[in-house]
Amino acid sequence: MEKEITLYDIAKELSISPTTVSRALNDHPAVNHNTKKRIFEMADQMGYRSNMFASNLRSQRTNAIGVIVPRLNSTFMSSVIAGMEKVANESGYNLVISQSLETVEKEIANAKTLYNSRVDGLLVSLAYNTENIDHLEPFIKKDIPILFYDRIFEHEKTTGIVIDNIQAGYKATLHHLEQSCNDIVHITGNLSRN
Repeated sequence: MEKEITLYDIAKELSISPTTVSRALNDHPAVNHNTKKRIFEMADQMGYRSNMFASNLRSQRTNAIGVIVPRLNSTFMSSVIAGMEKVANESGYNLVISQSLETVEKEIANAKTLYNSRVDGLLVSLAYNTENIDHLEPFIKKDIPILFYDRIFEHEKTTGIVIDNIQAGYKATLHHLEQSCNDIVHITGNLSRN
């Protein structure tokens, strides 16, 4: 296995201090443009990869937001995730996406993994059989923001965003009536979820 290139390797190659290399790679204004350019070129040539884990440990932030979805194979979830990712990326965050496969057991495992990955926030659409959110208490205790969407759980320290199902149902029914459909049937999912 090939050795990981470090700041020290780049510094040695360019005969400059590791501090200057670090500052340049972090786009610090104290390093002049030509020096930055030389450092970036050498880093690229040597195959340097920044160590996000070390950086995250120092800053106590991961710039990652955890997402738990019931299933990834729906048009609705795909659209929601695309919107989440766009906004998160514009704010300097990345998404870590997991799916519960509609089981609370998998949701609990996902929550634990995301918590241990030190995500900075959590977006959750609950599984059908989730009856409580005890598995999310570690996030709440650490003041890690939780936002429920689509399938929510009422909790004073979390936020929930839902579609106005009554309004959507009204509009869908009205549309069918306008199309001269008189025999309208509504089939729903599990009523234990909002």
